[in-house]
Amino acid sequence: MLVTDSPTPWVLTLSCPDRPGIVHAVAGLLAEHGGNITESQQFGDPDTGLFFMRVQVESAAGRPELESALTELGERFAMTWHLDVAGRAVRTLVMGSTAAHCLNDLAFRQRSESLPIEIVAVVSNHTVLADLAAFYGIDFHHVPVTAATKADAEARLLELVRVLDVELVVLARYMQVLSDDLCRELEGRIINIHHSFLPSFKGARPYAQAHDRGVKLIGATAHYVTADLDEGPIIEQDVERVDHTHSVEALVALGQDVERRALARAVRWHAEHRILLDGHRTVVFR
Repeated sequence: MLVTDSPTPWVLTLSCPDRPGIVHAVAGLLAEHGGNITESQQFGDPDTGLFFMRVQVESAAGRPELESALTELGERFAMTWHLDVAGRAVRTLVMGSTAAHCLNDLAFRQRSESLPIEIVAVVSNHTVLADLAAFYGIDFHHVPVTAATKADAEARLLELVRVLDVELVVLARYMQVLSDDLCRELEGRIINIHHSFLPSFKGARPYAQAHDRGVKLIGATAHYVTADLDEGPIIEQDVERVDHTHSVEALVALGQDVERRALARAVRWHAEHRILLDGHRTVVFR
């Protein structure tokens, strides 16, 4: 067995058709490679017949050796798996328009070292967020979008994703609808925050709509982006209770706080490899 000088903290996620012996096989493989399991979670979905597992393990074995062994195991169990160094900062590109609260929250959490991401760029169809990006020392890219330039703007985005080796794209209140082709290109690695429990109060001025209807709860939904607008797999939802005394402005302020919280948790769980796709749903190992 090829070993390094000291154990590396790895995180392994996997999914496969459920059957007896999966946990035993995974644990045995890791033990054979000097692995000490420090955290393990699993879930068998009776609706889809799929099994999901997340394991954190310390092992002095090198990546090539572990990946070779996992490839063999994956073939045996028809398994989809992913191996990464636990705690590694995920290279992230944040997109926004004019609202600053979600970008500011993510950048602050990154700076305070509480969020395992590295924001390598901010992309916006406006220039309002340029000063905020500069404050945090993040490169800002102004990519205007019109009906005539939409295809070119998305091509520019994909070029930045490629050049900057971006692993995760976060739509932090980016007020543009992405094309089906772009959604498919970034499937499973693009997260959006929506200003309600989907699909309520879609479109413009959601908090004014909520105020007009006299809602008692306001919420936010963080989800993966798919070609089906605002219908991608839901990662996290959060709420605040309100009443008739709240003005539209008060709802906006509360709503922005809910959006920040839900998005930060979704980004954290993605970066920590705690989310596995289960069809149009997610399994989140918290």
